Amino acid sequence: MNLPPKVTDRAFERLAEIGAADQGQALRVAVEGGGCSGFQYEIKLDEPAADDMVLEGNGERVVVDEVSLPFLANAVIDFSEELIGARFVIENPNATSSCGCGTSFSI
Repeated sequence: MNLPPKVTDRAFERLAEIGAADQGQALRVAVEGGGCSGFQYEIKLDEPAADDMVLEGNGERVVVDEVSLPFLANAVIDFSEELIGARFVIENPNATSSCGCGTSFSI
């Protein structure tokens, strides 16, 4: 059975730090065609839509549209702080390969 993506506490904490909910926004994670491996993630602050799946934690929300949802089954949405920069990252068990930038993948 496909489970919805999981959002880590660290990701929700980062959303709280940037005040997403205070602005009436959520973190949108979408999958679209393109990128160097066939699919790419689009991660941005956005207003939730009626047909979004909403994942809530720490007073913050992460939303995924129903078209992207199957691609993100069982994935983990996290926030990573590394030397090269801080960003939201997705650990996706559905991806068979990905490119170095971490935003593109194939299934």
